[in-house]
Amino acid sequence: MRAPIGHFDHATPAPDCLDELTGPVAEAVRGWRGSVPAEQIVYVDTDPQWADTATFVEHYGRELLEQSANCVVVAGKRGGETTLAACVVLSTTRADVNGVVRRQLGARKASFASMDTATGESGMEYGGITPIGLPADWPVLVDSAVVDLPYVLVGSGRRRGKLLVPGKAFAEIPGAVVLEGLGVA
Repeated sequence: MRAPIGHFDHATPAPDCLDELTGPVAEAVRGWRGSVPAEQIVYVDTDPQWADTATFVEHYGRELLEQSANCVVVAGKRGGETTLAACVVLSTTRADVNGVVRRQLGARKASFASMDTATGESGMEYGGITPIGLPADWPVLVDSAVVDLPYVLVGSGRRRGKLLVPGKAFAEIPGAVVLEGLGVA
């Protein structure tokens, strides 16, 4: 199969390669429901040495920079309670953690979750966290610009491999909230 975006040697519908995904991601793909068929979520095998966005686009195609999203885990705190959430923003932006995220979570303070918390709670590898397969009780805050793209490159749950996901599918992830202005330049 040819990848819908980018220049990859191997592209496979995610339901056909569940063994390549972490447990939570494979389970989410297996149980996928929504207007976008799971077969339209595509797994591309990539070398972990190119996992970070800047080196990734140099290796796999410069045009991917405008079609890539980052998924970061944040912790919102209020009155001794901590809420973990994911933020999905275009790779050319950063999540407005102290503004949009903090207000959306109703938190007094919001910050990026520690690496140990992000990986331990998500069951995914650092540098490969994806919104597909996160714990069901996490809000998944998605910038509206991500939803507007035909396809978006995002982590696969591991540093090896990426997922190519139709933009509108991000709005259908359990716990998803689409927000204007979540990603800022």
